[in-house]
Amino acid sequence: MSWPELLLIALGFAVGAYGTLVGAGGGFVLVPVLLLLYPHEHPAQITSISLAVVFFNALSGSAAYARLRRIDYFTGLIFAAAALPGSIGGAFLVSAVPRTLFDAMFGALLLALAAYTLWAAGGTATIRTPLRGRGVVTRTMQGHTPGETFRYSYNLWQGVLYSAGVGFVSSLLGIGGGVIHVPIMITLLRFPVHVAVATSHFVLAIMSASGTAVHLGNGDLAGQNLVRALLLAAGVVPGAQVGARLAQKLHGPAIVRLLAVALMALGARLLIGAII
Repeated sequence: MSWPELLLIALGFAVGAYGTLVGAGGGFVLVPVLLLLYPHEHPAQITSISLAVVFFNALSGSAAYARLRRIDYFTGLIFAAAALPGSIGGAFLVSAVPRTLFDAMFGALLLALAAYTLWAAGGTATIRTPLRGRGVVTRTMQGHTPGETFRYSYNLWQGVLYSAGVGFVSSLLGIGGGVIHVPIMITLLRFPVHVAVATSHFVLAIMSASGTAVHLGNGDLAGQNLVRALLLAAGVVPGAQVGARLAQKLHGPAIVRLLAVALMALGARLLIGAII
């Protein structure tokens, strides 16, 4: 096995561990790195690789979070259904976006998300005061750890609307959507951080599968790009298991800040490169 192949496996492991730790699937880390590694590739090829890797990451991470009993399956299935149409549309539209514009859009989005996520760091309570009103859903979950209880309320229709937008933007940029979904779930929908991270990963597995299917069908994910995706996936699967275990040991605010730091660094690098 050559050094480039080994490096892709190592990169996949790091992306899988970090992406699962913060519930973002790793695409927000992987896409900027791929843009730097393959500067002459079209965005459609970059996002096809990323979405395939995000799928393997989310699938592996969801299995780990399922054992920890932190996935809200009821909510996850509803949000995934809302996001599916947009995720398919975004995968088709990316081929029409020029590379420089793509880099600038991605960099600006990451910086905006970094600021938003830092603001979200305060809303991490495990038990929240229930909401009231039409469309409000109240959930209670027992975690894997004895005495660990998650009780929260959210507006279902707001969640469906947010998920529809997240599906389109995330598939267009090849990031899977967790990096957008997690801050929204924590702040606007008032989910506990650990439930938001785990449920987001479950939604990611479904969303990224649909986007990957589109790229396989239109030929973006083929040949060398398919090989790259599989090499990255070889590292992502064990990395996701490590990330889920680390998430079990960290408090909510620490996870949110780790997410914000990576967003800020990668967003600044891409935006500066696109402008210069």
